[in-house]
Formats: sequence, structure tokens, C-alpha cells
Amino acid sequence: MLNENIKKLRLARGINQVELASALNVSKQCVSNWENDYILPSVEMLIKLAKFFNVTTDYLLGLSPEKTISVNGLTEEQIAHLRLIVEDLKQL
Repeated sequence: MLNENIKKLRLARGINQVELASALNVSKQCVSNWENDYILPSVEMLIKLAKFFNVTTDYLLGLSPEKTISVNGLTEEQIAHLRLIVEDLKQL
């Protein structure tokens, strides 16, 4: 589940394994190993992955079906706009 979620989030962001590896300061082979389920990322790297993709670690691990986005630092007005955008997107 973790390997599939990493790959799905990477592809949704439109980046390749090299770009993800660079952003996380690891090798491309490391990312490939995660996605092919050969090795698991460390707890520290799991946290970095969650922050990079703006999801919870529970989502990455398949423990929670919901994706979340952080609204830290946004005003209430900005958050309200985001809610409207999300509702509009659901109707597409």
C-alpha cells in the first residue's frame, strides 16, 4: 500500500523518481526501491514524504482513505475560498 501511494502521489504531481529523490535528498534507486516495495522508508523519511506530498502519514500507510492538505498560515477567508474550489471540483 505504501509503495502504491508514493507512486500515485508522485505521478499526480507530475514528477519523476529523480525529481522526487532530489527533493528528498536521496538517490533515485531509493525511490525506486520504495515504489517497487523492496524496502520501506525510515520513519523520518515517511514524515518527509508526507510533508512533501502534503498528506498524512496515515494516508501514506493506507490507514486513512482521506487525503488532507495543510491550511496552516492561511487566513479564514483563504480557507473559505479553498472550500469553494473543492466543492466546484467535485461537481466536474
